[in-house]
Amino acid sequence: MDKLFKRLAQKYKTPKQVQQYLRKFEYNREESGITLRSAVEAIKRKKAHCYEAAFIAAAILEHNGYPPLVMSLESQDGLDHVLYIFQQKKKWGAVGQSRDPGLFGREPLFRSIKDLAWSYFDPYIDGTSKVTAYQVAHLDETRTNWRYSKRNVWQAEKYLLELPHHKLVSSKKRYKKILNNYLSKGSPTTGWGWW
Repeated sequence: MDKLFKRLAQKYKTPKQVQQYLRKFEYNREESGITLRSAVEAIKRKKAHCYEAAFIAAAILEHNGYPPLVMSLESQDGLDHVLYIFQQKKKWGAVGQSRDPGLFGREPLFRSIKDLAWSYFDPYIDGTSKVTAYQVAHLDETRTNWRYSKRNVWQAEKYLLELPHHKLVSSKKRYKKILNNYLSKGSPTTGWGWW
């Protein structure tokens, strides 16, 4: 099985290339919350939601020297988001999959993980959701077979849910301004560009 990731790592050497590869995948809409497939199983189906896409990115990029790190974004409505994160030239970026293009990856432009998390604040706001906290985890700390398991790896989700998160607190004025923009235009503010 490791041959698959090595082969993909030779083809997709950078986080940007992996983000472009993931854009070919169908978003796992109907099964989000029902599946948490390993990287191998998600690749077989060419379908992935955010955490499954983070598994794929981590499994490929670790062969090119990037550690398998993910960032968990907690939302007030319980629809949390997970991204693969990486560092290049002391700046942080992300690789991501979402129903909303504003929640895809980010170029490595951010001085800190907190700044990277803030870049998702504005585009996350819609009628129900708002990022309230963030945290980073090494996928191997989840003690799951997130690379190769043939079964759902729910323990990886449980690990993130139980991990203490750092709060992101915005002013009510800022939140209302972004929410009103969303409600009037019908689309979230995208803020930072994505790949």
